[in-house]
Amino acid sequence: MTADPVTIAAALCRRFEGLYLRPYLCPAGVPTIGYGATFYEDGTRVTLRDAAITRERAEALLLWHVRRVYLPAVQRLCPGATEPGLLAALIDFAFNLGAGRLQSSTLRRKVNAGELQAVPAELRKWVMAGGRVLRGLVLRREAEIALIPT
Repeated sequence: MTADPVTIAAALCRRFEGLYLRPYLCPAGVPTIGYGATFYEDGTRVTLRDAAITRERAEALLLWHVRRVYLPAVQRLCPGATEPGLLAALIDFAFNLGAGRLQSSTLRRKVNAGELQAVPAELRKWVMAGGRVLRGLVLRREAEIALIPT
């Protein structure tokens, strides 16, 4: 696997988001399209009335989100997270839950304090949606944990 955090994070997003060419409601009830996109490049929110997209458009939208939204957010919130695996894990976390959740999290505080041994336990706290533990989120957090240097 390449050491490029964008490539690694995008692969995680593809794996755990799945590809939906028509708009749908994600488990949290948010209109979503492609590989988990909730908004387009111009900031317009996805709606259930939006037209279907192509696989190529979904891929371009995913890479735009990872490069232009979540990578910069993680770099701003966790400036010391430069190791590719850790950076990719945090990008995937932010993609999945939003940069705001990362910003207010103990996970961020542990990363910024250099307490990487505490990061797996913090990631494992983020496995619920709609008031219940989702197997897909458990698997996603474990995949993120596997990227973190020990």
